[in-house]
Amino acid sequence: MTAQTAVEPHAMDQDDRTETAVYRVEVRPQPGEPDPHGLALLTQTKQQLGNITAVHTARVYLIQAPLTDEQAEALAQELLTDPVSQASTLGAQPVDDRHSMLEVHYQPGVMDPVAQSAKSAVCEMFPQLPADSVQVRTGFRYDFDLSGGDAGGERPSENDLRRFAEGTLANTVIQDIHTDPFTPDAFPQGHAYELRITHVPIRDLDDDALMKLSREGHLFLSLAEMHAVRDHFQKIDRDPTDIELETFAQTWSEHCVHKTLKSTIHYTPAPRSLGPGYANPQYDINFHGRPGHTVHEDGSVTIDNLLKRTVAAATFELMQTQPHKDWCVSVFEDNSGIVKFDDEDGICIKVETHNHPSAIEPYGGAATGIGGCVRDIIGTGMAARPIANTDTFCVAPPDVTDVPAGVILPKRTLQQIVAGVRDYGNRMGIPTVNGAVYFDNDFIANPLVFAGCIGLIPLDQCFGKAVPGDRIVALGGATGRDGIHGATFSSAELTDTHADEFSHAVQIGNAITEKQTLDVILQARDQEDGPLYSGLTDCGAGGFSSAIGELGENTGAYVTLESAPLKYQGLSYTEIWISEAQERMILSVPPDKLERLKVLCESEGVELSDLGHFGELAHDSDEPQLVLSYQGEEVGHLPMPLLHEGIPTPTREAIWPPHAAPDRSEGASSLRTATGNRVGGDAALSQPQSPTPNPQPLDATLVAL
Repeated sequence: MTAQTAVEPHAMDQDDRTETAVYRVEVRPQPGEPDPHGLALLTQTKQQLGNITAVHTARVYLIQAPLTDEQAEALAQELLTDPVSQASTLGAQPVDDRHSMLEVHYQPGVMDPVAQSAKSAVCEMFPQLPADSVQVRTGFRYDFDLSGGDAGGERPSENDLRRFAEGTLANTVIQDIHTDPFTPDAFPQGHAYELRITHVPIRDLDDDALMKLSREGHLFLSLAEMHAVRDHFQKIDRDPTDIELETFAQTWSEHCVHKTLKSTIHYTPAPRSLGPGYANPQYDINFHGRPGHTVHEDGSVTIDNLLKRTVAAATFELMQTQPHKDWCVSVFEDNSGIVKFDDEDGICIKVETHNHPSAIEPYGGAATGIGGCVRDIIGTGMAARPIANTDTFCVAPPDVTDVPAGVILPKRTLQQIVAGVRDYGNRMGIPTVNGAVYFDNDFIANPLVFAGCIGLIPLDQCFGKAVPGDRIVALGGATGRDGIHGATFSSAELTDTHADEFSHAVQIGNAITEKQTLDVILQARDQEDGPLYSGLTDCGAGGFSSAIGELGENTGAYVTLESAPLKYQGLSYTEIWISEAQERMILSVPPDKLERLKVLCESEGVELSDLGHFGELAHDSDEPQLVLSYQGEEVGHLPMPLLHEGIPTPTREAIWPPHAAPDRSEGASSLRTATGNRVGGDAALSQPQSPTPNPQPLDATLVAL
């Protein structure tokens, strides 16, 4: 918001209200004031559109609310416009004869953080308006000035303008491009969902049919995993519901369980004698006596859990010695690791990649990547305070303009991923304290977006857990379709069709909502009589399915899905369960503390939803159960041990193939992932052995993840 003075709430009598209409407000720099956004675009506009002498920009607000024209004018002048440097127009300013124009607007259903803030401000300005009667959408208007150009200069064609917009101004996965001022008669509205429980016949499927279901259903489970799912439902003599299949897919996705790095590896080194010009740097490694390593007569080695026996093993070995033993507080256990900072506080660190989403929508992918790291810090122990962000980006050189179909230009990718991390942190008050960029053509189709967050946590608040009987409470943003299949999408090999096929996996974060949620959680943690909750975690990949599933692994969880707040009507019970919509946390809250938590949430403007309870209170069972219901109907029922311990771990083959000694010059490497990215080293993993013909190569390498 740009207003610099406080705006008093406007009283509104019932008689003052009018029929709901869509009002358009354009906000632009005052005449004579600089237009930074337009100036930044001018050079690129001249290069691509030719005879352009200036670019004028305006923020467009579309507000659907029961307002009178006078109230809409007051809203435009008093709320949306800074009178010192800006001017506003109610309605669309006419397009000058010597101008061409474009507008870019978010598509319906896409998170629009500016619109969310504007809606809150409109409701404060007119407090008598019901919140559900106000909707806001925003866009940008671009006017291209030809008036100072050559007399014979031609106006850009509509096709030229659209091509320019698609390459520079908009991402058609989440935005629409208009060549006339856009003011709809009304916003699209969702329709109420009618419950229809879907069962998926799986018990009689053969291998080919199982893999077809896995791919076409966006489950991306391997054949062995599909066998495990089929075997379970054959055993209990029924077919799964759609939500049960999706729960397996989310819980067993690469993103959530890191199944490649945790798999059993059969590693075959190259032979000792390779001849002149060949090298095998790993030949002299002695695997004998290493825990979890079995050395065979032919020199090959079986490693029973790659992550546990390498990176984790080194860490735990260090932790057996001083000073590391006392220094490491929590490692490989929580949403982030914790080490001691001093006698009172610990430091949390979490880093992760967000590559596939950033390849499709760089700004949103990078922003939600750093937002996820921030939430992981918040969701560590009993909650840590994020204090600093960091990042590393690997992209193709910015001067590369010849790119494959479906690939965003590297220069724009770099600009947008930098902005995504920067903006999200800034809006939460978290500085980005360092970063790095590496350029290589191998990153042209799939950039590496590696983000991280550092947090501070009291040493007496480093551990929490769900308690049987606690309420399952969701705090933060509402649930929408954004991010559906984001977790399973991470297990897929990226192709030029993914921007269309997985547009629903693209997410836009709202850092303001996350900051409000953080403030509530820290206040709830630091109550004089102790925290208002027993444990917490974040809704990341997989949404409620992973968050509630993980927090309730040892207790069981009973979830009423219709209790979740929705961004719009029409979401099915499965979409509610797996949506990765951003800025949501799950807390385990003792029933006697729920009202106090609600009061805190109301004071910070954070939405709270009671989704059910942890613990085996509704079903007799020897093991914890996950039970999902919608409008009184049970739509899913799975045993927790199967979800968290039942994933098959087939043996994957890793080889060190004979080849010429690798080039060790700067920037060189001989290992590439299946998507073409260099990652360092020379060993690669193949798919596990399976009875399917012509198995596809695994989109991962020994060190890629």
